[in-house]
Amino acid sequence: MADPYQTLGVARSADEAAIKKAYRKLAKELHPDRNKDNPKASERFSQVTNAYDLLSDKDKRARFDRGEIDGDGNPAAPFGFGVGQAGTRAGPGGFRAQNFDFGGGGDETPDMSDIFEGLFNTGGKGGFSSGFGRRPQPKGANAAYRLQVPFVDAATLSPQRVTLANGTTIDLKLPAGVETGTQMRLSGKGEPGPGGPGDAIVTIEVQPHRHFVRDGDDVRLDLPITLTEAVRGGQVKVPTVDKPVMLTIPRGTSSGRTLRLKGRGFTRKNGERGDQLVTLMIAIPADDGDLNRFVEGWSGDGGNPRGAMGV
Repeated sequence: MADPYQTLGVARSADEAAIKKAYRKLAKELHPDRNKDNPKASERFSQVTNAYDLLSDKDKRARFDRGEIDGDGNPAAPFGFGVGQAGTRAGPGGFRAQNFDFGGGGDETPDMSDIFEGLFNTGGKGGFSSGFGRRPQPKGANAAYRLQVPFVDAATLSPQRVTLANGTTIDLKLPAGVETGTQMRLSGKGEPGPGGPGDAIVTIEVQPHRHFVRDGDDVRLDLPITLTEAVRGGQVKVPTVDKPVMLTIPRGTSSGRTLRLKGRGFTRKNGERGDQLVTLMIAIPADDGDLNRFVEGWSGDGGNPRGAMGV
């Protein structure tokens, strides 16, 4: 059971931002997709993920710092000392438990059941029937999954389906504010164990789009327009992550002008949506005879547009 602070390489006083930064760096280096021929990296990735799961949970982190749970999130042993045949060992709070010699003079292990019955009033030799002193059985290991989510699905929070190692499928509802690196926990969907199954940790990876680019909670799009549309203005159809909408192009628009479509971006954690920023790009045909003849006889070019740049 490794110390989660050591696993992530952070100090015990590290804040949430430092812990998250350390996790993302390690997760990127150790991701199974980047280390397909290195099984140790996959194991290390799982350890890093488990450590981050514990330290990112304020309650679990506090319980670990107090010694109530171990690095795997399991309850710590109720006794900090063992019973042997020589010397003493320090228990919790500095208490030192004297070890006992039960006689016999050999290597036989004494029957401890009668002693524990007297100490804990178990009423039989079958163990601690009252439950006191019994260490809970550990749960199974967490299982790490990576889910690639299409750009548009992430922006619109469309449900996703993930297939687990046992072949079952689960439909996931993406959380507001989802981004690459977002983790979702599926309780009881991990590896089996004596104390029950662990959890499945699903790490989201938002796929790039051929037209849209994410900018925080906004979506950017370069939109080609014709020279006529730029000069005369008018309405053009624009793709968005939801559906195409009509956008009004102002008369006399230059390339590089950016227009805003409200509420067409990613959903923030507060439920509100970002915007779509549309940058207009005038598309000039390469071999248009009519346009070439028009420009040759046109003198109203407005002078030098680069004058303000000193050239």
